[in-house]
Amino acid sequence: MTRKTVTVALTGASGLPYGLRLIEALLAAGARVWVLYSQAAQVVAKQEMQLTLPSRPAEMKAWLQARYPAADGQLEVYGREEWFAPAASGSNPPDAMVVCPCSMGTLAAIRHGMSDNLIERAADVCIKEQRKLVLVPRETPLSAIHLENMLDLARLGVVILPPAPGFYTHPKSVDDMVDFVVSRILDQLGVEQTLTPRWGE
Repeated sequence: MTRKTVTVALTGASGLPYGLRLIEALLAAGARVWVLYSQAAQVVAKQEMQLTLPSRPAEMKAWLQARYPAADGQLEVYGREEWFAPAASGSNPPDAMVVCPCSMGTLAAIRHGMSDNLIERAADVCIKEQRKLVLVPRETPLSAIHLENMLDLARLGVVILPPAPGFYTHPKSVDDMVDFVVSRILDQLGVEQTLTPRWGE
């Protein structure tokens, strides 16, 4: 079976633990992962996880590989204006893309096709090439603007997956709640996972 290629974009919304755990789980499942990240994501990582994400893509790749084992060619990291990255073109799109966490600013830019940076352009490519695009928006409460943007994207086939952990699995830690959300994302991508028990099992 050909392994999936998944673009994972980290933006400045709260919820960096979801994004990093998703990268870890995808690599463990054998997927090829292209990572994109914003400057705001670096700020959030420091605030939420006391992590300093390197600014240069090559250093970020080394940082990720030190945390999450990856085979040769399995992990790539691209800068915000690296327009020659594969994800920037419909001639070489990934199988799927996840923006996790997804800020309301990024969501609005994707909704309006702004493509001002690689994250926005990669999402635009997924929409136009009809590839799976999953947005994990973290905001509360949601304004009418937020909801209208999400509805418009959902009508285009984009999956809107708020990071809302369930409690029927009786989570015992924050990591358990993170895994619940990541497991739902992996299900949307068609990636086999056993992070959390399924309903009725």
